[in-house]
Amino acid sequence: MAQPQGALLVGSVNYNDAETTFRTAAELLGGQLKRFPDGEVGDRYHWIIFQGDLLGKAEGLERVGDEPIMVRHLDARGLRIADGVDAASIVIPTLGYASAAKESYALFTKLREEGVIPAGKRFQVSLPTPVAVVSVFFQGEDRARIEPVYRDKLFAELAEILEAIPHEDLAIQWDVAVEFAIIEAATYESEFGAQFAAWWGDVWAGIIERAVQQAAQVPADVELGFHLCYGDANEEHFIEPSDSANLVKFGNALFAAAPRPITWLHLPVPIERTDDAYYAPLASLEVPAGTELYLGLVHREDGAEGAQRRIDVASKFVEGFGVGTECGIGRAPEGTTEGILRTHAEVARAW
Repeated sequence: MAQPQGALLVGSVNYNDAETTFRTAAELLGGQLKRFPDGEVGDRYHWIIFQGDLLGKAEGLERVGDEPIMVRHLDARGLRIADGVDAASIVIPTLGYASAAKESYALFTKLREEGVIPAGKRFQVSLPTPVAVVSVFFQGEDRARIEPVYRDKLFAELAEILEAIPHEDLAIQWDVAVEFAIIEAATYESEFGAQFAAWWGDVWAGIIERAVQQAAQVPADVELGFHLCYGDANEEHFIEPSDSANLVKFGNALFAAAPRPITWLHLPVPIERTDDAYYAPLASLEVPAGTELYLGLVHREDGAEGAQRRIDVASKFVEGFGVGTECGIGRAPEGTTEGILRTHAEVARAW
């Protein structure tokens, strides 16, 4: 049986606080992990939904609809640019990513000094792409108008993280999910296609251009990863990929155009895919020397046995990969998190 090397925690973990995430990950996966995320605890538990409440405070932006759409304590309603407002004049409030990173890094270093987190590990910060937030909360012409405003604010928060955290301790991950909805939507004449329509000309060129720009924001002495995803609302994809071809196309284009090395690339694998067809495009993935590849082969529903079935098929087409889940596990059912972490350790050998 093939045995992957190393594991990646994609981002969110279903614990209530960062210390529990750090301690449990260190205990169960300390040898398999190179990087430790804080679990995206607090308002970040549902990825970007909390951004709506923050953006809604900006003068010149309005919530759409009179009744809140509540996801726990977060309002998921959309946003619009108020009539007569120049988008460039909108002052976006603090997004919360920099403050959360600094708070969690202080805990990370404390636990590392105590020997809980092994020496040599990095602190991982996951960030959404601007396209994700703009697509989810805005519609129509507002998307093109607000994207550069939100992008600049998000990049400013990244710069704050880079200033506050020593580069030798830091790893940044860009979460690329909605982009794959846009890629897939380009082939659909439906409500799905309209919801995720690109607001630029060439779909692929625009997505890769943005990914390259995001890579350029991260200095070469900071590790950089890209997590590719097909969504995780209610533990379901927004659309099921027919195979890994679009993931491979994105990866190869990114590797070719990025202005700096990509430290790792993570690709999702649906739970039911144990057929050769899904994995076959991986044979064309041109992973540069020094770049780690992680496949989302771990699923809570079938544990190590199911993960091994998928590992064995993937190994026919690609070598030298580690494992992860498809997406973050922050919304997994309560009580399942430890089992998911243990599965990583059961199927992957340590570094």
